[in-house]
Amino acid sequence: MTDSDTKTVILEEANEAVAAREFTHGECVENNKNIADLWSAYLGLPITADEVAIMMMLLKVGRTKSRKAVKDHFVDMAGYAAIAGEIVLGGKNVK
Repeated sequence: MTDSDTKTVILEEANEAVAAREFTHGECVENNKNIADLWSAYLGLPITADEVAIMMMLLKVGRTKSRKAVKDHFVDMAGYAAIAGEIVLGGKNVK
């Protein structure tokens, strides 16, 4: 598989995963808003929906430190980046 093929596969799988998880987890923006509310209450400081997606990317970044080649980490990071972009660029972030 070439580098170009790998990138395409990761992005395609991320798109499929985000769509599939909407069925099991609910609509992604609303889900991130719900998580933000819970994290805000737990931490006692405001967390926004896009910050949830960004922190989930950081969780996946942390997992890459194991240096094991796990495609799922990269697929999930791409999915979380897309969700964060939808929230911020789509004007869906409610503070």
